[in-house]
Amino acid sequence: MELRQLRYFIAVAEAGSFSRAAQLLHVSQPPLSVQIKALEDEIGVRLLERTTRGVSLTVAGAAFFEEVRGALARIEHAKSAAARADRGEIGMLAIGFVSIADYGVLPPALKGFRASRPLVEVQLHELTTDAQIRELRASRLDLGIALGPVNEPDLQFDVLLHEELVLAAPANHPLAKGEGAVDLRALAKESFIIPPRDIAPGLYDLVQDHCRAFGFVPRITQHARQMQTVISLVSSGMGFALVPASVRNLKRRGVQYRRLRGKPARVELGVLRARGASTPLVEHFIAALRSASG
Repeated sequence: MELRQLRYFIAVAEAGSFSRAAQLLHVSQPPLSVQIKALEDEIGVRLLERTTRGVSLTVAGAAFFEEVRGALARIEHAKSAAARADRGEIGMLAIGFVSIADYGVLPPALKGFRASRPLVEVQLHELTTDAQIRELRASRLDLGIALGPVNEPDLQFDVLLHEELVLAAPANHPLAKGEGAVDLRALAKESFIIPPRDIAPGLYDLVQDHCRAFGFVPRITQHARQMQTVISLVSSGMGFALVPASVRNLKRRGVQYRRLRGKPARVELGVLRARGASTPLVEHFIAALRSASG
């Protein structure tokens, strides 16, 4: 049974005539009759009554007509869905993101993406960079927004932007007063709060190296996996933190943000995905991220 035969049958049934159906289909009548006869032979029932006045459906033909018309409509819908999926207009995306992305590039990227791809389901998962690596390898994420650098042979990391580190200080501490930049050397004896190296090696090493450039090794007294927890500990007076500038959008009472003197230290934020793996949906979301990151 061929789709052509089904379309021929529908055309004849709707036109009520082999000749009119042949005209509508732009085929000659004899091949049309042959295909309908072959269809009836395959099914084993007569579908059409042929009379001098035209053609009408048999009882079996009427039942077959309704089913075939629905099947052809579903096939057309399937063709349209396949084309839209190929253009990245429908489907589902599973995206992992580090918390700082939620304070900067992620919200405007989502807004832009949803405006252009309203039928795409986006599933967001707040995950540290190390967790994103595991989820990508398990094929549970399509892409991640992670802290760099990431040097994994099976993964591809593309930098989106560089964020300058700023000082997050307890609001009641003398170093939090004023609006000018802070000399990092003034923090040599203070306590620092930082994510552990196994979940954010890029940020951890950057903080260490930046402090060493100012002549001291930071005294780390607290580790926190999420940036909001880091800021919460700062607000409680547990210590200081060097954080990406977008974290200032996390307005937390008891925390004052100050710029640092000297050459700025910048952390990488980028797109993480399986190497060589790409789909139209992934590429469209990455384009939205790049647009939002400027």
